[in-house]
Amino acid sequence: MRVAVAGCCHGELDKIYETLALAERRGPGPVDLLLCCGDFQAVRNEADLRCMAVPPKYRHMQTFYRYYSGEKKAPVLTVFIGGNHEASNHLQELPYGGWVAPNIYYLGLAGVVKYRGVRIGGISGIFKSHDYRKGHFEYPPYNPSTIRSIYHVRNIEVYKLKQAAEKGQTAKATKFLALDKCLPHRDFLQVLEIEHDPSAPDYLEYDIEWLTILKATNNLINVTGSLWNMPENNGLHTKWDYSATEEAMKEVLEKLNHDLRVPCNFSVTAACYDPNKPQTQMQLVHRINPQTTEFCAQLGITDINVSLQKAKEEHHLCGEYEEQDDVESNDSGGDRSEYNTDTSALSSINPDEIMLDEEEEDDDNIVSAHSDSNTPSIEPSSNQGSDFSASFSDIRILPGSMIVSSDDTSGSPTDREGKLDEAVELENEKDLTEMPLKRRSDEHEPEQRKKIKRRNQAIYAAIDGDDDDDDDDA
Repeated sequence: MRVAVAGCCHGELDKIYETLALAERRGPGPVDLLLCCGDFQAVRNEADLRCMAVPPKYRHMQTFYRYYSGEKKAPVLTVFIGGNHEASNHLQELPYGGWVAPNIYYLGLAGVVKYRGVRIGGISGIFKSHDYRKGHFEYPPYNPSTIRSIYHVRNIEVYKLKQAAEKGQTAKATKFLALDKCLPHRDFLQVLEIEHDPSAPDYLEYDIEWLTILKATNNLINVTGSLWNMPENNGLHTKWDYSATEEAMKEVLEKLNHDLRVPCNFSVTAACYDPNKPQTQMQLVHRINPQTTEFCAQLGITDINVSLQKAKEEHHLCGEYEEQDDVESNDSGGDRSEYNTDTSALSSINPDEIMLDEEEEDDDNIVSAHSDSNTPSIEPSSNQGSDFSASFSDIRILPGSMIVSSDDTSGSPTDREGKLDEAVELENEKDLTEMPLKRRSDEHEPEQRKKIKRRNQAIYAAIDGDDDDDDDDA
């Protein structure tokens, strides 16, 4: 079986399918399957563009909408996962996966399917430690924070995939190039020969083990921003093994009437982009997708979006999640109280946990200096745009001389003191040495000066004197 693997698509479906057609003409035969590894950008309209966490200059409609509207159809079965540059509101409609267009299938937050006997699994998003243990609490319209956290990987998805991987099954790993964006003269596509079962059907199938795990872990669904640890064998949880048993898989198979075929039930859920009638003010709506409704009803699990809407109604939320830790879950999937226990203080390292390096995001141009630490957290600036795709395993420390406080005034005498990293401690008034504070020439004399005590005061006095001399010499 010939499988094509593409890197970041960025909505350039026309170019990718044209390249596949060229490869077929030059190669030994047609391509049977296309796998896209993130940044697919299933953008249907102008509202979807506003849900992409990229600067406005990178928000381009591209060509996916033509496949969504039915104007075009994907010439080869396409399966993809989400990245950090996605129309998040569209993909959020399909948390368990589904068709975003005819012949184009999204694996969901995490998912496993089969094609011609080959098992295909994946997880969407990128890893960020501060959101990893939270629930899936975001929904449109997103704010500047949730438009990014929406695509951060959560521990529940990793946990579910681990249940499928811990049965001792052997797997073959296929190596291929680190693929580039879909640009001229770039290695953005590779065609592989994969062994398959000739007797297996040539349509997309559900994986019975994965469906069984989804059903078993349904009561672990969390739609809040609270931190949440997965069950483990540490004496605090009555159940921690959610792997699929033969009996459980038989029950799920009976629910599906022994039919694992993924139904071709794509339906249009949002207005499609019309280049002749642009709608820049299109409203963002939190939608329930009929594909997800059908899937959840058939399997007997909870639609995450239904739980989110219920939580929104019961708690009168307005779409802004600055303080999500105070929001309690309203999931109807089962009693989770026995699992909602933070065990990080008891077990700092879980030997079964998958450890990931943090992937820095293109547009999270944040530099934070905490009051209790002199080490700032640095992330790449947005001027690199979508061309930035590196993963940093070591954090560069910003020199102290480059840290600028918002309270500092350029050219003022306090600038020199800031460079010395001096420690100032306040004590009782009777134990303090009266020390006049420096001030700007245009400031008035305060009614009462604060009394402070410096450590190594003599040394600082000497340094101040040297600075004064330098200024005079200049």
